[in-house]
Amino acid sequence: MTATTIIAEEPALPAARIRSVNRRIMAAAWRMPSFRIGFFIFMALLLASAIYPEVSSVSATKMVVKDKFMSPVFLGDKWTWDHLLGTDQLGRDMLMRSLIGLRYSLLVGVVTVLLIFVIGCGLGLFAGFKGKWWDTVIMRITDAQLSIPMIILAITILGVSRPTVPTIIIVLALSGWPLYARVARSAAVTERGKEYVRGLRVLGAGDWRILFLFAAPNILPPIAFVAVLDVARMMIFEAILGFLGLGIQPPTPSFGSIIADSRKYLINAWWIATTPGVFLAIALTSINLMGSALEKARNRIYGGL
Repeated sequence: MTATTIIAEEPALPAARIRSVNRRIMAAAWRMPSFRIGFFIFMALLLASAIYPEVSSVSATKMVVKDKFMSPVFLGDKWTWDHLLGTDQLGRDMLMRSLIGLRYSLLVGVVTVLLIFVIGCGLGLFAGFKGKWWDTVIMRITDAQLSIPMIILAITILGVSRPTVPTIIIVLALSGWPLYARVARSAAVTERGKEYVRGLRVLGAGDWRILFLFAAPNILPPIAFVAVLDVARMMIFEAILGFLGLGIQPPTPSFGSIIADSRKYLINAWWIATTPGVFLAIALTSINLMGSALEKARNRIYGGL
């Protein structure tokens, strides 16, 4: 092998080996069976809730009293292929109602976590990087809000307003940002004292430029990986609010309202409450599998394992 060949091959080696920390975390998580199982289950549920209600001729809200209390297929005497998971007390299809409920539950969970992440991490980074009285004011507001349980604050606000999907998302986001603000602020304080930040300031870079272009890319991805687990938590809160009558309002179905309405039929028509409960449990399990795998991968990469 000639010297020219060696010199030509040298630049290709670092390019093949160097990968960002985020890609390494994703690759490590993907190698875990739990992440792949959770990912494929979640995608199947997501596609089913997004596509099937749009292409099916069955309505989730149309009442057909003569078809009420039909059991799921093969699980009773009164069942039909038109209603694979049975019908409720008003003859509405349980599969369609559960998929619509899953759609809104995923919408609330994902959008709420995105808002929480943006608001909480934004305020936390600003407080930790700027310091001084900015840090004091933002952290005292955070402490005051952390003293109030999130679900209690959401119930209080929604109890005096009209619960709609945007309202529920905003209320949950405004209730859940303080925890992210604390974590981001702690990371920002640590990042602020590093040598590259001092070097950038010597070169004339301002605080905003350093924060958004250099500090935030180092701080936010690890928090974002753990935030996946919060999607499941927000879905549970949405179901709780629906159960209490403060969530998505009828006739639009939601997991909480379906289960609340079916309590009196648990003995004779158990599938009315069980069907949305099973869908919710499967969705939460898939999200937790992905979130746990990402957290393990993050800890492994940052721990140097």
